[in-house]
Amino acid sequence: MIVLGVILLILGAILKISILWTIGIILLVIGVIFLILGRIGKPVGGRRVWW
Repeated sequence: MIVLGVILLILGAILKISILWTIGIILLVIGVIFLILGRIGKPVGGRRVWW
């Protein structure tokens, strides 16, 4: 999710499409939150590990 967020941020910046920029930021933030929760051992959505 983090990688997809970064890709959308880059595409939004290059193509000057603001919706890609916004979606990229949202995905990046959600991905970082999931990463942090996974690192501290909290289950996310009933699962301890996401692949």
